[in-house]
Amino acid sequence: MSGADGRRAVVVGVDPDPSKRPALAWAADEADRRGLPLRLVHAQGVPTGGYRSGDVRPSWEEWNRALHGLGDQVLKEAVAFVESRRPAVQVTALLAEGEPAWVLREEARGAALVVVGSWHLSRWREMRSSASVVLPLTVHAPCPVVVVPEPEHGTQEPGCFVVGVDGSPHAAAAVDMAFEEAALRGALLRALYVWHRPLLGVLDEDAAVRESRRVLSETVAGRTATYPQVELRHEVVRGHPVQVLTEASEHALGLVVGTRGRGGFTGMQLGSVTQGVLHHARCPVITVPV
Repeated sequence: MSGADGRRAVVVGVDPDPSKRPALAWAADEADRRGLPLRLVHAQGVPTGGYRSGDVRPSWEEWNRALHGLGDQVLKEAVAFVESRRPAVQVTALLAEGEPAWVLREEARGAALVVVGSWHLSRWREMRSSASVVLPLTVHAPCPVVVVPEPEHGTQEPGCFVVGVDGSPHAAAAVDMAFEEAALRGALLRALYVWHRPLLGVLDEDAAVRESRRVLSETVAGRTATYPQVELRHEVVRGHPVQVLTEASEHALGLVVGTRGRGGFTGMQLGSVTQGVLHHARCPVITVPV
């Protein structure tokens, strides 16, 4: 979604709970850093809860009016929050009818990126709540999607971004995004290639790790000339990709991964790694369509 002046907007899904603000705060800060407009989207896909069995339900007109009144209030409070936090950011708001994942996917067309929140819940509750938005959105959105955990996590100094490199020719998009984000924040960047032992093993593990280092070096090559201010650390780490990337996310400013690829991470499907990271990472996760 573009702004009135043609600039691509940062789109953020607004939660009706005013206590859930990390995603909105992240989106406002990102729009300010990038000098882009911010579009707040609140989608109403199902009737409001709270009716007990046996209650007399209001007429359709009354229900629809009450629902829209609540939605307007949610957006009004969200706009006020952004204007207080980042007064220079141009803000627009949309109250939409439809399932949130579908609404945000439509808004993603032409957007710079889409930001949503995610609570770390039990697996069953996660699949019934935030994941019903997060997973379809990350699969289908044509732009990067940022999933911001709630509550906010602690970071360390100096600030650090992490990018997972899987050895595919498409990993360049994730690396480019990671360099850009690190540069915007004056942060260092850790590029990680996670070497995971295949089920059938390999004849020479040391040779396999050396090859991983070569692939990693080639993937990140050339970016330091474009982003000389970014300190780059590239590492080959042995272990399970989800575990290694989750541990790296503990105090990071953000973790960047691609949504598709040749299934790098030594034989594992990238989709399973991305889903695992989205479920377990403690920092904002940026998924980049490639």
